[in-house]
Amino acid sequence: MEASIVHSFFLIFAGAAVIATFALYTRQPLIIAYIALGALLGPSALSLIDEPELMNDMSHIGIIFLLFLLGLDMQPSHLINMLKKASWIALLSSIAFASFGYVIAYSFGYTQTESIIIGIAMMFSSTIVCIKLLPTTVLHHKHTGELVVGLLLLQDIIAIAVLLVLYSINGKDGGGITQFILPVLGLPILIAIAFAFVKYILLKLIARFDRFHEYIFLVSIGWCLTTAITAEMLGLSAEMGAFIGGVALATSPISQYIATNLKPLRDFFLILFFFTIGASFDLSLLGAVIIPAIALAVSSVLLKPVVFRYLLKGLKEDRQTSWEVGFRLGQVSEFSLLIAYLATSIGLIGNLASHVIQATAILSFALSTYVVILNYPSPIAISDKLRKD
Repeated sequence: MEASIVHSFFLIFAGAAVIATFALYTRQPLIIAYIALGALLGPSALSLIDEPELMNDMSHIGIIFLLFLLGLDMQPSHLINMLKKASWIALLSSIAFASFGYVIAYSFGYTQTESIIIGIAMMFSSTIVCIKLLPTTVLHHKHTGELVVGLLLLQDIIAIAVLLVLYSINGKDGGGITQFILPVLGLPILIAIAFAFVKYILLKLIARFDRFHEYIFLVSIGWCLTTAITAEMLGLSAEMGAFIGGVALATSPISQYIATNLKPLRDFFLILFFFTIGASFDLSLLGAVIIPAIALAVSSVLLKPVVFRYLLKGLKEDRQTSWEVGFRLGQVSEFSLLIAYLATSIGLIGNLASHVIQATAILSFALSTYVVILNYPSPIAISDKLRKD
């Protein structure tokens, strides 16, 4: 197995280096290049990668680090204020997106249950794509970032509720009403524990040994993964736990130093994430799902900005900011992929419906990425004028 893993890593990162070079010369976004590489090397094409489950597990770590670093840039007071203001927008927009997803899926002949699941999968935007394309150190984008992050977090809460319902239908994680009460109680408990631990223990340790850079690096990773695992034990997502862990550290001056040092580690695992998306797609089903997937992806990229534009008017946001937030949230989420896998495993939807969701997510990632990098500031923009971090 060790040789197989080393071989897989060689193919992924050597291949990513080659295809990234080609993408940069042709002025294409790297995210799309990584997904394409996964499709090429995965089981449906050249079948050169033999560890898809391992790659998927490791790519999940990248999402956890991404949310942790995101939390390090968020001041708790600003975040709380934004969540309060945006909660009704997240709810109404989710209902709207689920409705148009259901109508489109049903019009293509999918069953009512499959159309409902496809509609639910359309409710959420991708945390990974949004944050990857969001400038974090540009002053006038701080407010835009807060809006995007606030809406993404609220969508994550809705997604967790949906996943809990699916798990209860599955019956694998039985526990009755406790399964639903635990996350409700777990969120405030995790927040209280995280902030108390940071204030009374973690910051004192960092202050005591801050001259040892290796120690700061080690403690940061340990804290990130500890909050992630604790969140899972409390019925929440590991990503949400990592984000809370980051926010708890955000008020400390050390937070930006930690964020800078963990970015290379985050990027390492995020390459695995986008590669795994491409590798897990069954290309033999592409012909059967491509038309509805295109319809859903294009509708997502076009309709989500319109919905957010008019809902954000209720927060008295200006027109330019509202449109930008909408376009940045225009794709389908990685949560949608999880919903597709889970709904298929318990027999709620067939393999074709599952691949429609997967193809829609991949296409919406691509379309949304192009829209953002061609029109708005981002760390990976093609234009030097728009390239901001």
